[in-house]
Amino acid sequence: MKPSEIQDLIKFVAKSGVSEVEIEDKDFKITIKTPPHKKGKLIVEAVQQVAQVQAPAPAQVAVTAPVQAAPAPAENVETPAASNGADDDSKYITIKSPMIGTFYRKPSPDKPNFVNVGDDLAEDTVVCMVEAMKLFNEIEAEISGKVVKTLVDDGSPVEYDQPLFLVDPS
Repeated sequence: MKPSEIQDLIKFVAKSGVSEVEIEDKDFKITIKTPPHKKGKLIVEAVQQVAQVQAPAPAQVAVTAPVQAAPAPAENVETPAASNGADDDSKYITIKSPMIGTFYRKPSPDKPNFVNVGDDLAEDTVVCMVEAMKLFNEIEAEISGKVVKTLVDDGSPVEYDQPLFLVDPS
């Protein structure tokens, strides 16, 4: 299971109000538990979610991600592989989502992606679309450079200020 799928599952559990979910497959087992909700409080608090992933080998990996209420940006689930490349990404500029919605790399299913890794961008280049409330909003790069990495899968939900692309400005 991909980290983005785990993150989506955590968000779903947080929104549904379920206190515990356990999913088991032949290759993995995930348990997500939420603390009981505090009644009578008007302040929205971040709920800590824990997903435990078990591999067939005896090693276990715990993935933790806080989930926040909208419109605050959601924290990304960080895996060991992602933390290794974080130092290299510091020289790149991040294109972030200006809104909450669903991320699309193509104008329609039968068309090519707006941009791919390696493409050159101008400030007015459309890089993706974010659907919000049945409206498809074209997102422009607003910077010049070369696309280095796409950070979100096509059709995935995105939060406000969530990184979408990494761009090398040189």
